[in-house]
Amino acid sequence: MGEHPRCGGRLDLFYSGRGISGIFGVPLDPDHLNRFADKPTPLFSFNPNHEWERYGEMNEYTGVAWIEGPWLFKYKDTYYMQYSASGTQWKTYAEGYYTAKHPLGPYTYADNNPLLRKTDGLVTGTAHGSVVEGPDGGLWQFYTIVLSNPPGGRRIGMDRINVDKKGRWSVQITDTPQPAPGVKSARASLPVTINKMNAMNALSKFSSQQPGRYASYAVDNSSGTVWEPDPSDPEPSITIELTPATRFDEVQLFDVDAVRIMFNAGGRRGFGGGGGAATVYKYKVDVSLDGETYTTVLDKTSNTEQRNTIFEEFKPVEARFVRLTVTEWPGAQLGVIEFTAFGLPGRTEPARVAIPPVITY
Repeated sequence: MGEHPRCGGRLDLFYSGRGISGIFGVPLDPDHLNRFADKPTPLFSFNPNHEWERYGEMNEYTGVAWIEGPWLFKYKDTYYMQYSASGTQWKTYAEGYYTAKHPLGPYTYADNNPLLRKTDGLVTGTAHGSVVEGPDGGLWQFYTIVLSNPPGGRRIGMDRINVDKKGRWSVQITDTPQPAPGVKSARASLPVTINKMNAMNALSKFSSQQPGRYASYAVDNSSGTVWEPDPSDPEPSITIELTPATRFDEVQLFDVDAVRIMFNAGGRRGFGGGGGAATVYKYKVDVSLDGETYTTVLDKTSNTEQRNTIFEEFKPVEARFVRLTVTEWPGAQLGVIEFTAFGLPGRTEPARVAIPPVITY
């Protein structure tokens, strides 16, 4: 058998025990890979002093955890062992790492742990990952994203690993689309629709909604909520005003250049869950400056692609309103987990009502 590319010819297996047992390593018989060549070595286990490892949404269980998901990567002359805790049912599911000079240790806990942890927004429960070397020689972290509520739905995230002068790793988790490795983007667009359904004086509107499945959930930046229009609604739509403010404030316009839509495949069987083979959604996105006259910037009413999460870019267009209309969907019930428009602040218009001048005496 050829030499292992990163371990100098060694063939080792790393696995997790049950619950708080921790991570183990064992050399394999190179002639019989289904056999251990020696006794397993305990590498490290649950440490209740590492608060992020504990069970619970507030890491409140001091004696309960699930240590799992080992992934070993050699960088320069150091072995980095990633692992996950506290459990996939929590948004606090996170990832840390230990380092060693030998695959089987001894391992030292990194003082900047956890490596991955995010409990709010669309990207939560970031853990159970792996590392690859990118085309530019940099390191990239892949990880599981645990949908907020109910737990069980999964997505895959990817972000760059930064390495400091001491060899410590860090990852800035992103929950908005990023340029692919090696691709330079001149625009750094922002999400411009979040929580603008019920904002003060907003002119946002929707065609229908069901109790507990409100239209505002489509723009609340959470994977744990979903907008479900009435099943009899032939073309459900949601319109978001991008500049909700008091009538005394200036009107901010935006140069919109992309949208992201997360459809709820499988309906109420679980957010992001199953739902059969057909997951073709047909839809369009329109923009307007006055809320009356609309221009279509993305027409997918003849779409044939099977995708539950969509990100589409287009030429920047000035807008005050953005409207999503879904024309066809699989199954009886449409669900939209999130609809996000991206763009940059553009020009402004005068306030709807002028502020009276201040009278001085």
